Amino acid sequence: MKKVQAARSTPFSEFFRSASTDKKKRVYAVVLQRATERQLNVLKAG
Repeated sequence: MKKVQAARSTPFSEFFRSASTDKKKRVYAVVLQRATERQLNVLKAG
């Protein structure tokens, strides 16, 4: 049987494992706001 090698950790995965709930909520809010702005810009341009 072949051993599965663990994937290398990244800053992104470290954030999701170790950040506090409050920090995650703040990051999610910023990401969602920026995504919404981009989608609105696409709709306006079309």
